[in-house]
Order: sequence, then structure tokens, then C-alpha cells
Amino acid sequence: MSEWIPLLMFLVVCLVLLAGYPVAFSLGGTALAFAALGTATGVFDVAFLQALPNRLFGIMTNQTLMAVPLFVLMGVMLEKSRVAEDLLEGMARLFGRVRGGLGISVTLVGMLLAASTGICGATVVTMGLLSLPTMLKRGYDPKLATGTICATGTLGQIIPPSIALVLLGDVMSTAYQQAQLDMGIFSPKTVSVGDLFVGAMIPGLILVCLYIAWLVLMAWLKPESSPPVTESDHGSTANRSLFLSLAPPLLLIFAVLGSIMAGIATPTEASAVGAFGATLLALTKGQLSLARTGEVVRSTTEVTCMVFLILIGASVFSLVFRGFGGDEAIQHIFESMPGGVFTATLIVMLVIFLLGFILDFIEITFVVVPIVGPVLLAMGLDPIWLGIMIAVNLQTSFLTPPFGFALFYLRGVAPGSVATTDIYKGVAPFIMIQLLLLALMAIWPGIITWLPSQVYQ
Repeated sequence: MSEWIPLLMFLVVCLVLLAGYPVAFSLGGTALAFAALGTATGVFDVAFLQALPNRLFGIMTNQTLMAVPLFVLMGVMLEKSRVAEDLLEGMARLFGRVRGGLGISVTLVGMLLAASTGICGATVVTMGLLSLPTMLKRGYDPKLATGTICATGTLGQIIPPSIALVLLGDVMSTAYQQAQLDMGIFSPKTVSVGDLFVGAMIPGLILVCLYIAWLVLMAWLKPESSPPVTESDHGSTANRSLFLSLAPPLLLIFAVLGSIMAGIATPTEASAVGAFGATLLALTKGQLSLARTGEVVRSTTEVTCMVFLILIGASVFSLVFRGFGGDEAIQHIFESMPGGVFTATLIVMLVIFLLGFILDFIEITFVVVPIVGPVLLAMGLDPIWLGIMIAVNLQTSFLTPPFGFALFYLRGVAPGSVATTDIYKGVAPFIMIQLLLLALMAIWPGIITWLPSQVYQ
């Protein structure tokens, strides 16, 4: 009977979350309740909880996680400094005369904004407020407009430097070392956040190209769904405006990613460069008032506190889960599955996809990945490949009706004239595109692993 307790723990946490309780307290509270019950019945060794102070101290001293508040600061600062608005205006002038040009502009701006902010919700809300009214006013089909905005908003999950990849990289590194130790390898290799950043570049660019290809196809098959913007200015003024709006964020992204890829800086050091660069950019644009700085600091503090409080709750949960023998139970289940590693990976991906309906990427990264990651990696999977597959899988989950987070974000800022069913129908083609990318990466893992092997050879 005791071998089912870890799975019961997981089920209870999902039920508590569905009841609306805060994530961090749901994780920690459920774990401590089960630990108390297990101690009383003699099936849990309370000595496991003595490791909790060391775990919390490890979170406090983890240098990789220092990148989180700095990348959040970078993203919030760029969001407040009207970078997206200037980018969208410049792109619309450049592509406006082409059918589907405004949709292509939104996709490209969403990609740059995702790379700048790394926060899915911020990108969806910002693009929804800035571009959706314009697209509807220009005669775009509401389904195509909302689908494009939701899909490009979720690029913040996969386009580096992504907060999701920072957190996933840290957890995947621990899982990889544990998997090697379980296999008897006592000088384990490591995988870093920088590895995941580089591994995500090609899949991210493929995804953007597939989005644009779909918009071009729709403009050809249904011209009325994405009409051109007839009064766009296409002279030298537009080109100069585009250059002035594109150059600063592109230089910032290049400085952050280039310093990581060149080995000049770690992701944590690069995040400091990004935060400083975003602040400098806001200053040069005249957007760095005292009131705005206060807003940025407040937002950064709120997001950072949420992330670390969830991490503490997840640490308590994973410790108690392991104390009940949950890792051995998961390993036994996976190894006894017909089809071996393929079936195990497929089941994990399906479970993560479904959990994406009720949990954000932070909870899934801190709760699910530490449980299943070591087992899958011990079965021979590449840690970079597994990390990017999980990130794209979650990105797809956040788009999928009726519970996708991106749909809720856009519904919150969309005008009343846009029906919820239009948003659901609009994202359907983009979900198929992301499933296609997942299939391609599963069939050809080199899409993910080739670039890291070249950069870090």
C-alpha cells in the first residue's frame, strides 16, 4: 500500500490546486501533511526533513537562479519603455503593403519581444493591447489575429533568453547529475542553462518560420482574412524608423546571447548585462522616470518572490516524495512499460501537456521534472533534447483550449467584440504547427543537439 502514497500525494496536490489555493503553499502544505501522517503510521522516516534546511540554503546560494530577477528586470524594463510599440510601428510600415504583412509584423515583433522579455504572459498581454485593435481595424479575421498573437506570445517559452529555460536548465542539471550517480558514474558531466539557450535557437527559429509560412498561406488562400495596410509609408523615413526601433533591442539580445555563446559570460552574468542594457535603453528613450522605475522594481520583486516561494514549496514536496520512495516507484513504472524509453517519454510528455492546463511552467519545472527527469536521463536520453522538448510541449499546452494560459491572458485584454470561440479556433492551426515541430524534433534530435555540439565542442 505504501508504494501508492507518492502517487496519491501528486493527485492530492493537483486537487488542492484546482480548488484555488496558492501553488507554493499547496505544494509545501500537502507534503508536510503527508509527512506527518506517514510519521504517525510509521511509513515515513522524519529524518528526511532534516535535509530541508540544506535544500533551502542551496536555493539561496544558487548562482544560476540569480539570473531570474535580472532577466525579469530586463523584461519588465523593456515592456515599460515602449520598445514593442516602436517595433510594431516600424514593422507595420515595412510590411504593411503586403497581404498578411501586418500578421508577419506581429510575429516578428513577438519573437523579438519574447527574446527580450522571456515572459509568456507579458508578451501576450503587450501584443494583445498593441496589435489586436490595429489588426481588427485593418479588417483582419478575428480568428487569425487572435491566433497569431497567442502563438507569438508563447514564444517566450522557447526563444532565449527565456526565464523558463533558466529554471529548466538549473533543474535539468541537477537531474542529469543524479541520473549519472544512479548509474554509478561518479565524475558526472554537467548541462548548463547556456546549453539549453543554444539548443533552443534552431527550434525557435523554425517555429517562427512555420508561423510566417502559415500567415502567407492564409493570405494566398483567403485574401480577405489578412488585407494589406494601404496607407503605409514606404519611404526612407519608414526604413530609418524601422532601423531606430530594431537596432537597440537587437543589440541587447545579441549582447546577452552572444556573450553566453562566446563563453565570455555565464547566463547569470549575461542577465546582468541585459538588465543594465534595458535600463540604459529606457533612459535614452526618456522613459526612465522615478515613478516608472518604482513600477519596474515592484513588478520584478513580485515575480521573483513568486518564483522562489514556489521553488521552496516544490523542494519540500520533492523531499517528502522521495522519502516515501516516489523516485523508485516512478523508475519501476517506467522500466516495466512495454516499448521502453519511447513509451516512457511519450507518457511523460502527455502528462506534462495535461498538467500545463492547471499548472504554470514554474510549478511543472520544479515539481514534475525533478521526479521524472533522472529516470528518463538514466534511460539514455540527451538532457538538452529532453529540456527543449519539455519547453515546446509546455508552450503547446499553454495554447490549447479550453485551459491554455495564453488564451486567458489574451481574453483578458481583447475587446468584447472578439468571441472566446474565435480565440479557440484561431489557435488551432498554430497548435498543429507546434505538434509538427515536436514530431520533427523527436524524429531528428539533431535539430536541438547539433548547434550545442558545434558551439561547445
